[in-house]
Amino acid sequence: PFWSNLATSLYVSTVTTALSLLFCSMGGYAFAAYDFPAKRALFALVIGSMMLPAFLTMIPSFMVMQLLGWLDQPRALYVPGAAGALGIFLMRQYIASAVPRELIEAARMDGCGEFAIFWRVVLPLLKPALGTLGLITFIQSWNNFMAPLVVMHSVERYTLPLALRSMQAPNNTECGALMAGSALAMLPLLAAYFFSARRLVAGLTAGAVRG
Repeated sequence: PFWSNLATSLYVSTVTTALSLLFCSMGGYAFAAYDFPAKRALFALVIGSMMLPAFLTMIPSFMVMQLLGWLDQPRALYVPGAAGALGIFLMRQYIASAVPRELIEAARMDGCGEFAIFWRVVLPLLKPALGTLGLITFIQSWNNFMAPLVVMHSVERYTLPLALRSMQAPNNTECGALMAGSALAMLPLLAAYFFSARRLVAGLTAGAVRG
């Protein structure tokens, strides 16, 4: 069921990207604009989680999804990836360097609420960083192989990497179908890069010193 697998990959990658942009920008804004107890320790914990190898979380993730009854469901893939440490770190660094604190204070003095400040003042200034994070998250989710292998059991619910791997066999592999599927799997990535290329360059070079 190749087209069903393609639709599942598109759905999971799109939802993962949308949730990551929302929650990572909120987390990065909290670390950059607010002072609260244990802020440094909590941020260090978030950054430290990036050093954990992915295979260490395979069994705990499977047990958690089994406990929640989410096995063989797409939400078992996009909920755990909704607020990654890399995204929070990227947003925090960008907000700290590109969003003036005076702008936030001026909005507060004008009577703007905290969520309204984030939504109307801060978020529109994050377009380069959002484009960068969105492209990275979409590609990572699209190419994710290990997480679907652990939690997805039905062939109809496979993501595209799993579907392409299931087409391979020790003998009698349909190479033509495999190559055609691989070519189709590249099209969404090329489209995502085409629409986000300028945002990606602007986000990666934000804060750089110009000659």
